[in-house]
Amino acid sequence: MALNARLDHRNPLVFDTHELGRRPGALQRLTRTIDAPRDLGIQGVIGVPEGAPVELRLRIESVMEGVLVTGTARAQAEGECVRCLEPLEQQLEADFQEMFSYPDADDRSREKAEPADDAEEDEDRLFLEDGLFDLETVLRDAVVLALPMQPVCQDDCPGLCSECGARLADDPDHHHDAVDIRWAALQGLAGSLGDGEKDEMSGDALPSAGVDEKQEK
Repeated sequence: MALNARLDHRNPLVFDTHELGRRPGALQRLTRTIDAPRDLGIQGVIGVPEGAPVELRLRIESVMEGVLVTGTARAQAEGECVRCLEPLEQQLEADFQEMFSYPDADDRSREKAEPADDAEEDEDRLFLEDGLFDLETVLRDAVVLALPMQPVCQDDCPGLCSECGARLADDPDHHHDAVDIRWAALQGLAGSLGDGEKDEMSGDALPSAGVDEKQEK
């Protein structure tokens, strides 16, 4: 059960709960616009560019065990369509809720689970430090869950031509003439022969046909 790393109150994702106090039921609402941290999203797929504005709306409530934070993050994400590879933009709205426990919270009054389960639960808990909490981890998790794993520029994007890579949305009539694979090898052979070779083959074929006719007579 480790506490958060030393928090810096100057960090825009660190919030101070001293004004809220520890009286259960006390409530505070905050709105803050921050610059997006690096790698906010699904790396290599879609995310909020570093430094882009992210609007946070928070509801911070004091409860017996700590501070319950409920909020929404709004921003514009950028990525690439997985079908046609064109750049795309998408409005992001991510909801989240997280409990930040007091380091000295008394858990003895709560029903205990099995020791192993209780230890695992403690590892996942987040804690207040000197009345401060850091929202970055919670924000990252919420953004990843709110973004599509396979973003598309439009729901019916036809993608790219499998043969030449052309963007099909730009040319709905795009197609390639189908070649019968049974004739493809012969066409390739014919194309590799020069005109002289073709003439020689044609010339050789005529006398042999005449000899065959004489033999039959």
